[in-house]
Amino acid sequence: MTKLIETLVTQRSEILNALAEHITLSFLALVCALVIALPLAIWFRDKPFLGEAMLQLAGMIQTIPSLALLGLLIPLVGIGPVPAVIALTLYAIMPIYQNTYTGLKNIDPNLSEAADAFGLSKRKKLQRLELPLALPLIFSGIRIALVLVIGTATLAAFIGAGGLGTYIMLGIQQNNNTYLLIGGILSAALAFGFSFGLKYIGQTKKRILVTLGLLVTCLVGLAGYQTYEALREKPVKVVIAGKLGSEPEILMNMYRDLIKQDEPNAKVSLKPNFGGTTFLFQALQKGQIDIYPEFTGTVLEALVKLDKKTPSDPNKTYTLAKEALATKYQLRYLRPMAYQNGYDLAVTKEFSKRYNVTKLSDLARVNAFVKAGFDPDFSNQEDGYLGLKKAYGLDFGSISVMEPALRYQAIANHKVNLVDGYTTDPQIKQYDLVVLEDDRHFFPPYQGAPLMTEKFAKENPQIVASLEKLSGQISASEMQALNYQVTVKHRKASTVAREYLLKKGLLQAKDK
Repeated sequence: MTKLIETLVTQRSEILNALAEHITLSFLALVCALVIALPLAIWFRDKPFLGEAMLQLAGMIQTIPSLALLGLLIPLVGIGPVPAVIALTLYAIMPIYQNTYTGLKNIDPNLSEAADAFGLSKRKKLQRLELPLALPLIFSGIRIALVLVIGTATLAAFIGAGGLGTYIMLGIQQNNNTYLLIGGILSAALAFGFSFGLKYIGQTKKRILVTLGLLVTCLVGLAGYQTYEALREKPVKVVIAGKLGSEPEILMNMYRDLIKQDEPNAKVSLKPNFGGTTFLFQALQKGQIDIYPEFTGTVLEALVKLDKKTPSDPNKTYTLAKEALATKYQLRYLRPMAYQNGYDLAVTKEFSKRYNVTKLSDLARVNAFVKAGFDPDFSNQEDGYLGLKKAYGLDFGSISVMEPALRYQAIANHKVNLVDGYTTDPQIKQYDLVVLEDDRHFFPPYQGAPLMTEKFAKENPQIVASLEKLSGQISASEMQALNYQVTVKHRKASTVAREYLLKKGLLQAKDK
């Protein structure tokens, strides 16, 4: 409880920002669902065949897994809030449409006949009889949709849309129960609070009208603010994203601090845990992000895909990566840092001793006994398990694909006996694992450096100069120590990054 309270106090601005993002996503989705579902239910109330067909269609959408739906939307509309709002809207349509349609269809026929006898037009009949009678059921559907949307919106973090799901995702990756509690409790409290509020509003017609008036006022105010923002001079905006894990988040915060030091008016936003390699690369090409840290070996093996073996010389690898990115994709790849964060495979000490496994070539004779836990990138890349199979003749008996942080928890709990990892991972020391020697030198050099479009680099030479300060900095032992502080000690990545920059004199103390 002490740790929870401390985190709430020290990270209150970040938590409030995540809360605001969550509310915005949920509100936009609910409004869009209302705009779609209410007119359809009204239109189809006298068309039973179409009304039931729409009901079945809305029900079918509900059966699509949330992450699958988000994945299907990404190629169509990209990443960020847009696919999240679309997916949440689709899920919210069902309860709103069903309750509205049912409420309108189940009105007492005698009342309907009486309205016709008095000569009410269809519009007047809807306005004075049908909607008032169906209103309690309609509000019930809206409440159900809102609770559903707020709960599902936690998944928006997986596609870079932010929200409280960011804390749930960080809690899983860093094995941090405090973050899990913050994300889970606030999501539940949000759902309960809005559900109770809607119930209270829906009790009288006056409350409904007052609420609608307030919403219209807020929307007008928001439109005015957006107009003001569009007309006034804008500061430089930079969106920095990163892959899953503590290391990319540390680097992102270093990038931000260096940029803000030289460009105080720059508006820098971070999108940590944004996704895997392909996901980030596509986002960069589409202009949805501006910068992300990428590794030289990954560029050659997974992005530009050389038709020859990646050189073992780090300098040659970087030069090839830089030239290929510039030629093929018009991207600028800045000079890398000192450390190499290459792939490795680690096993438990028990497994190593039992089967006398100390090198990657030893694994071929114990394929059947290996229970591997791999992250999604490693399991599907040529510079990962796909290439490793060919180089060492591997065919493991069991492979489970899981999020990066979970694989270390899995090996610690004896669910698997081999995991992929990186040479700077602090969990190697934390769980006393044995890193297997790459005796055939399969893994290429992996040095991290900022990647951006050539257009962005030319438009922002000062930002390029700021980021170049990290060139040749950070040793492997320093990076492992930084990762340990975030992953094991559960310190904020922003604090750890700033402390390092101050210590190395890359950041002025007055900016602390």
